Amino acid sequence: MRSRPSEPVGSPWPAEPYPPGEPRTGVAALSLRYRIGVALALAVVAVGVCVHLGMTFLHVAPANTVTKAHGKAVDDWIYPEFEQNWKLFAPNPLQQNISIQVRAGIRGPDGMTVTTGWYDLSAEDGRAIDGNLLPSHTQQNELRRAWDFYVATHDGENRPVGLRGSLSESYLRRIMVLRLDRDDAVRAATGGAGVIERVQVRSRTSNVPPPEWSREKVSMTPSYRELPWWKVPQDEAAGGVR
Repeated sequence: MRSRPSEPVGSPWPAEPYPPGEPRTGVAALSLRYRIGVALALAVVAVGVCVHLGMTFLHVAPANTVTKAHGKAVDDWIYPEFEQNWKLFAPNPLQQNISIQVRAGIRGPDGMTVTTGWYDLSAEDGRAIDGNLLPSHTQQNELRRAWDFYVATHDGENRPVGLRGSLSESYLRRIMVLRLDRDDAVRAATGGAGVIERVQVRSRTSNVPPPEWSREKVSMTPSYRELPWWKVPQDEAAGGVR
């Protein structure tokens, strides 16, 4: 509060004391050093958002001079997590349920290898999402995007097509190992310690039943696509990809 000397009646000083200054709030209340830090963090976020939007635009845009010169950089940024496609929309929306399943060959402490049963990972994610108002991106999309990435880079005989074939195999295999570890597959198979030596992935595809008023006839018999067994590197089996 501003002090003032004693004044006789009729002095020019106001009858009431001066009001105190308004307290600072938000970023303005921080010291100069922290305000600079906040400004730098916002600048980094803004640059990251602009780069991502630019890469996404170049990915979905028709071939142009930039994509011809820097197409590999754009693909490395987009795949596999940010791939764009139109499978949700007409004229050909997805009409199939595809679930991803995995089994493993686990070597126990006695040196014997045990083959597990099939783990339906898509069903596990479905149960986690059911009734969850805010399901995670991983639960909703990780398996689907990994499988789509694999299918897009391999032919019907599971032979890689293009340079991203080996990348898609490695990406899918690592997800399988992590999910088996999360399901405690080693303990379930051996009753104790053990190590995952190899994994095999398959997809189960079934048609969505047509509505009752439709005359469309579809087979309800599921079909399977089994991939070859993949050997798991030691660092992955020991949790090196976490």
